[in-house]
Amino acid sequence: MFYIRFDVIYDINWEKGVLSNSMAKQMTEQVTIKFYWDVGSTNSYFAFHLLRPIAQEFGAVIEYMPFNLGYVFRHHQYVLSEEPKAKLKNRATDLQRWAKKYKLPFNVPEQFPIKTSDALKGSLVMRRLGMEEAYIDKLFSTYWEDNDASIKSLDGLIPLAIELGVTEREFVESLRSEEISEQLISLTQIALANDIFGAPTMVIEDEIYWGKDRFDFIRDHLLVLSR
Repeated sequence: MFYIRFDVIYDINWEKGVLSNSMAKQMTEQVTIKFYWDVGSTNSYFAFHLLRPIAQEFGAVIEYMPFNLGYVFRHHQYVLSEEPKAKLKNRATDLQRWAKKYKLPFNVPEQFPIKTSDALKGSLVMRRLGMEEAYIDKLFSTYWEDNDASIKSLDGLIPLAIELGVTEREFVESLRSEEISEQLISLTQIALANDIFGAPTMVIEDEIYWGKDRFDFIRDHLLVLSR
């Protein structure tokens, strides 16, 4: 399904945690990183930007797994707003640290949380058209950078699809189809069945890495696979 080709031999620099082309290694590996995400998840925004360079470095393929995080939260009886106020205050400060460190134009949107079902369905529509990642990128930038909560409704999603060259009719008809709705429900149930409890979650070889601060471990895992 998804394959990484190693047609040259790699030397692993463990101190820097990078691969170099100084040695040769012949192997073919199937390496897929499943990325469970929801556009309403702040940390999914950061993970989306941090995961792609690592995947590119190792030649890994990202399999995007949109799922209804609100449904999962309700399933586990978790309510974000009920966390201690001091923790929520610190979280806001910490998010700005992350944005500064990785030079991302992150802004906390005025409307939070928002409904994301249509936005997630839209990603499944764009997957069929070969523009899934570009659409997800626009989703995250619109909400988490431009402070535009219009993506909570179809009216706000249509312009994104049109920018990517998809007609309004094609996008809307596909998004409203029973097949797309069932696919999102199925992906959410798959997440629950595989012990996915939050977003972002990255999965490599059934190993779960939850949160935007797990990329050191993800890199270590990919380094082992590249030996």
